[in-house]
Amino acid sequence: QVRLVESGGGLVRPGGSLRLSCAASGSVFSIHTMGWYRQAPGKERDLVATITTDGATNYEDSLEGRFVISRDNAENTVYLQMNSLKPEDTAVYYCYVGGAYYTGTQWKEHDYWGQGTQVTVSS
Repeated sequence: QVRLVESGGGLVRPGGSLRLSCAASGSVFSIHTMGWYRQAPGKERDLVATITTDGATNYEDSLEGRFVISRDNAENTVYLQMNSLKPEDTAVYYCYVGGAYYTGTQWKEHDYWGQGTQVTVSS
């Protein structure tokens, strides 16, 4: 089993900042991509940002510059620094891990998702 533990969500005023963390643990597996997606009330889950093991990043266009993704490969942890938060950033943020596990004979690709952490931006 693989477990993703998210933290850092909460209530923040418009213009404020939050830093989300997600740590992957459990069975041994190979991680190539970690990131964050979010789902606002009444809307579909959308990309926020991803980062590969070698540091390549991919942001939703409107968020790059305001949000910063980073990772600690040694700790299998991904972070999302969210700055200048707006009410429209309110959503459940989900940690994502793209990786693979070894069955003993071959590698199997798999996507892992966290439980989600609520971010609310309100005055």
